[in-house]
Amino acid sequence: MMGQLETQENLFYRFRIEEHVPQDHVLRRIDWLLDFDAIRAELAALYSHTGRPSVDPELMLRMLLIGYLYGIRSERRLVEEVHLNLAYRWFCKLGLEGRVPDRSTFSKNRHGRFADGDVLRRLFESVVEKCIGFGIVGGTDAAIDGSTIEADANRDRKDAPDVVEKIWSRKDQVQRPVSDYLDKLADADGAAQPGPKKKLPKYISETDPEAAWSLKDGPGRFSYETNYLVDTDHGIIVDVEATPARLSQEIVAAKTMLDRSRTRHDFHPDRVAADGSYGTGPFLAWLLKREVTPHVPVLDRQHQTKGKYDLSHFQYDPESDSYTCLEGHEMPLRRIRKDDRIKSYFAGKDTCGACPIKKACTDAPFRTVTRHMDEEARQTVRDLRDTAAYDESRRRRKKVEMLFAHLKRHLGFKRLRLRGLKGATEEFLLAATAQNLKRLAKMVPC
Repeated sequence: MMGQLETQENLFYRFRIEEHVPQDHVLRRIDWLLDFDAIRAELAALYSHTGRPSVDPELMLRMLLIGYLYGIRSERRLVEEVHLNLAYRWFCKLGLEGRVPDRSTFSKNRHGRFADGDVLRRLFESVVEKCIGFGIVGGTDAAIDGSTIEADANRDRKDAPDVVEKIWSRKDQVQRPVSDYLDKLADADGAAQPGPKKKLPKYISETDPEAAWSLKDGPGRFSYETNYLVDTDHGIIVDVEATPARLSQEIVAAKTMLDRSRTRHDFHPDRVAADGSYGTGPFLAWLLKREVTPHVPVLDRQHQTKGKYDLSHFQYDPESDSYTCLEGHEMPLRRIRKDDRIKSYFAGKDTCGACPIKKACTDAPFRTVTRHMDEEARQTVRDLRDTAAYDESRRRRKKVEMLFAHLKRHLGFKRLRLRGLKGATEEFLLAATAQNLKRLAKMVPC
């Protein structure tokens, strides 16, 4: 006999939300790993002691984690999903009748208390401390890399920096990212910025001026870069740093992450793997001084001589700090460029002009040989290329690429929703926290 749905509802129901969330649900496995006590103590100073009670900040943090765990990028949709999904309600401790906060509550707290209190950084670090406590952070091998994420900025709304600033000066009101950027310019007042000195960017966004114009992943677009410091034993993200998508900022971020992780988590790996963009002499020397072995391809252009003799044809004498060419002529040190950390050696026009092999050596009036001031560090790292440890680190480094692939493919993190470097930092921290929680939930039994 064909069944038929009963349309009459019961007057009373016996329903416990606890019984309808499976014991092996990922949110159950994550819930017992979270500890908001320390974060709540930090947030207490940001709230008034009088007035009407606010929405519990723990509730908002739990909702944000759900959004990044399940790739729910829209706050409006997140509010709807938490309202309807029993597992989400259970994780947020709302029960069946708890009221879900309004979408606008997130914006007010993100640009207010959360931004002032650095709460999301503390949440991320508390999860890292859990990983260390459970012993899944080895602490000996690490990898560093960055991946670009498209900014919430129209690629067509761009212009030269001076033109854009004139546009802003004619506006009575500008958006928050623009006003924050103008405030930073006013506060800096010519102060030195971290990283190498660079000329003004070709393009600047009219809506998100801190984003950088990037050609790294296809057509030009405004982007930020999420930089990861990863312990390669189990792929745990130990630190994360947001920067504009500029190559020069990757090493700045790497130093920041290594210093911060050493201070806050006592994390000082013996070996660090990275790609060739990190293989500059100053950075390699910086790592070696900290007793960290760099398993990094050296950024080397000594063989790019357009068919002329390369550096291997010249003999260096460390005692006299000079080179000797194939014809036996001495090439003393002539010039030092401290900004580029480059030393130049040459014999002179008269010596090279009479040389029988000049055409094979240079087309210029005389041959100049350059040497990095950190050449000893560069050679030390070159000598590591044929070791088994180097090959193992290069293989482990793929775990960072896997994390970026998971971030974009499974968590749907391909474009930012918040603007400004502060917004990018918040989103990258939440995404990295979600990735660590997923990994931790799989590895640690309840």
